Amino acid sequence: MFDITLATWQILVIKIIVILTVVPVGALVGGYAEHKVMAHLQHRLGPMYPGGFHGWATTLADGIKFLYKEDIIPAAADRKVFSLAPAAIMVPIIMTYLVIPIDRALIVEDLDVGIFYLLAVGSLSTIGLLMAGWSSANKYALIGALRSAAQLIAYELPIVLAAVVVAMLAGSLSLIDIVETQNWPFAIWPPGIGFIAFLLFTVGAVAEMTRVPFDMPVAESEIITGPFTEYSGMRYIFAHMFAEMGHMVAFGGIGATLFLGGYQPIVPIPFLDFIPGVIWFSAKTMFMIFLFLWIRPTFPRVREDQLQKFAWKFLIPVGLALVLVTGAWVLYV
Repeated sequence: MFDITLATWQILVIKIIVILTVVPVGALVGGYAEHKVMAHLQHRLGPMYPGGFHGWATTLADGIKFLYKEDIIPAAADRKVFSLAPAAIMVPIIMTYLVIPIDRALIVEDLDVGIFYLLAVGSLSTIGLLMAGWSSANKYALIGALRSAAQLIAYELPIVLAAVVVAMLAGSLSLIDIVETQNWPFAIWPPGIGFIAFLLFTVGAVAEMTRVPFDMPVAESEIITGPFTEYSGMRYIFAHMFAEMGHMVAFGGIGATLFLGGYQPIVPIPFLDFIPGVIWFSAKTMFMIFLFLWIRPTFPRVREDQLQKFAWKFLIPVGLALVLVTGAWVLYV
């Protein structure tokens, strides 16, 4: 056997390269899964021809197609801000992958405040959306950007409150500690508390990804594609398509970590321990992604006022009450 010793910076570079590979591949796979899952839910076949076997190369062909599209910047646009906006949207999404534990030792950086890092980094994409909408010199793009900012601010709070519940139950902000604490997944135990927190997180995640039924910022029938109306070619791919799919895979991994036990067996039965943690984590992440995909063709789009009322008048009060109940559980049960 070869004894390979790497410096700390070399290990870090390798981990970053892996993340930069996983994110676009995950986005491509997520896009293909969306086509096929939605098709089967609607009794259709979905893509069948690109690549030969059930259209496996559909999203790859889409990506190549966008490579050949002309990169257009409107004459009245703020060129620097317009060009930087896709990076400002995509980089925070990539940064969320750095602290998600795929297995006990398979994590880029195990931070003591991992959950706080996720919440902080996850809110940065809002700046990129505002940059894209404002710099486009297009009223539809600006309306979409303002809707995005209002929606993301409103629905970050239920996610934060659900994460507070998890941190209180685990007694730690480290994602590794949160996973190790879950003998039973928090979505199951404590009864009621964990499941409501899981629902809060799921609804907030769908809204953060601006997916149906919370896709008012990119409502095609009203404002075309919202902040990305003036984008074309690879800028559009990174600002919208890759960002949405990358976000979905990231939220799937975060949901699996916080509520489904991450890389641990779904139930504490000894004979399940032989299954590698990577398999458990992947299966739970795929379940979360399927849940996100299932919601899209199931529920109709809500109006902007309904969307805001649902967050401020229902989800946030429920989240605050849940924090109080969780505190009582931790102290007295």
